[in-house]
Amino acid sequence: MVRIDYTNVMAEVIGERDGVLREELLSFRHFVVEVHSIIQKEKSRKFYFCRLPYQDVSHIKEYAQHIREKFENFVVIGIGGSSLGAKMLFESLTDFNYNQKNSPKFYLLENVDPERFASVLEQIDVEKTCFNVVTKSGSTVETIANFSIIMSMLKDRLGDRFTENLVFTTDPEKGFLRKFGQEHNIKIFDVPPLVGGRFSVLSAVGLLPAAVAGIDIDQLLAGAKKMDLVCSVEEHVEHNPAYLIALAHYITNMRRGKTISVMMPYAEKLASFVDWYRQLWAESLGKDGLGQTPVKAIGTVDQHSQIQLYREGIRDKIITFIQVEKFSTDFRIPEELPEDISYLSGHSLAEILNKELLGTKAALIKSKVPNLTIVLDEISPYNIGMLIYMYELATGFSGYLYKINPFDQPAVEEGKNFTYALMGRKGYEEKLEEFKELYKEKYRIEVQ
Repeated sequence: MVRIDYTNVMAEVIGERDGVLREELLSFRHFVVEVHSIIQKEKSRKFYFCRLPYQDVSHIKEYAQHIREKFENFVVIGIGGSSLGAKMLFESLTDFNYNQKNSPKFYLLENVDPERFASVLEQIDVEKTCFNVVTKSGSTVETIANFSIIMSMLKDRLGDRFTENLVFTTDPEKGFLRKFGQEHNIKIFDVPPLVGGRFSVLSAVGLLPAAVAGIDIDQLLAGAKKMDLVCSVEEHVEHNPAYLIALAHYITNMRRGKTISVMMPYAEKLASFVDWYRQLWAESLGKDGLGQTPVKAIGTVDQHSQIQLYREGIRDKIITFIQVEKFSTDFRIPEELPEDISYLSGHSLAEILNKELLGTKAALIKSKVPNLTIVLDEISPYNIGMLIYMYELATGFSGYLYKINPFDQPAVEEGKNFTYALMGRKGYEEKLEEFKELYKEKYRIEVQ
C-alpha cells in the first residue's frame, strides 16, 4: 500500500507565498486530460516504459536461477541508469547483511575509481563470479573499461571458457557489446530500444540482478501494474498520484521559486531509491534553464545536518518524506531507565523514527516549507514497484509541463564526446581541438 499526503504543500496550511492554491491544481484539469490522452497514445513510443510491467519475465527468472546455482558472486558492471536501478532494488529489498548470509554475493562496479575496483576484486574469485555487463549503447566508457579488465582476467584464468562467466544487457540490435556478445556466443538480455537507461529499471537491466538476489520480480511488476491502473484516472488530478506529484513540484518550482527538490526517506534501506530518483529527475527535467535540483537526505541523520538550512536558509525547497509504517524488525527500549531519560521507556526504535518524522514535519510547517509525505505500509517488492512506476510517470508528465523532452540528455552526451576525444577515439578529432580551445588553465595555484 502506498499513500500520499500532500496537505503540507497546500496554501491553506503554509500560506500562499509558499503553498499551492487548490484552484491552481484544478486549473490544470483540461491540461491533464489532454496530456493523459497523449501519454496513452505514446505508450508504444516515448512512453514505452509504461509497457514494461506487462512483460513476460520467465526467461529472466530462469537464467537468474542458473546464475544462483552456478556462481558464488554476481557483479553488475554498469553506470548511471545501467546500475542505479539494480542497486536501488538490491539495497531496498534485501537484508543489510545480505552478502554475509547469502549466495551469490552481490557487488557493483560502477565508477572507474581504481581503489573501488580493487576493493571488489579483493572480495571475489573471478572464476566463481558471474559478471553482468550493462550498457544500452554498448560503448559507455566506464563500463567498457571495467569490462575489458575483467575480461582479461577471465581469459587468463579460464581460457576460451571465459564467456561462461559473462552475461550482457544491451541494445537488441546495435553497439559494441551486442556485436561482441554475438561473436562469442555470450548470453544477452535486451534493453528495449525505446526505453532510456534511467527508465529501464523494470527491464532486464534491473530485473535480472534483482532476481539473482532472490527478489520477487513478479511482485515488483504487479505493484507497477497497480500504479498504472491507479494513474489511469484523468478527471481528478488529486486522485492521480503521478500527475499530482508532478504538478506539486512544477507549481512550487515555477510559481513559488522552489528550485530544489529534497527527498528524505525515514528508512535507510531507501537511500538508494533517492539516488535513483536524483538521476531520473535531474537528467530528465534539467534542460533549457529549467528543472529542479534533486537533493538526498536521510531521516533522522540529516535532521542533525540539513534541517537548519531547510527551515531558515533560502526558501527554495520542497521536501518529499518517505515514511514506512512497519519495519521487518524492531527493538524496544528497556522500561527501567535513569530518570533523566525515562521518557524513552517502553518506546521502540521504529516508533521514535516515525515520531522524529512527525516532529520534523511540524517544524517545517511552522517555517512554511512545502512538504509532502509518501507512506508505505512496508518496504516490499510490490510497494517499490508502485513507487518506481509512479515517479517514472510523474517525470514523463512533467516534461509536458515544462515543455521539454524528458527522454533525452544532450548535456550528458557533450561531456561523453569530450572524453572520447581525450581518449583518442577515432572521429573525435574536432572535439579534441574544441576542448583545447575551451580548457585554458590560465589562473591556477599549486601548493606543494
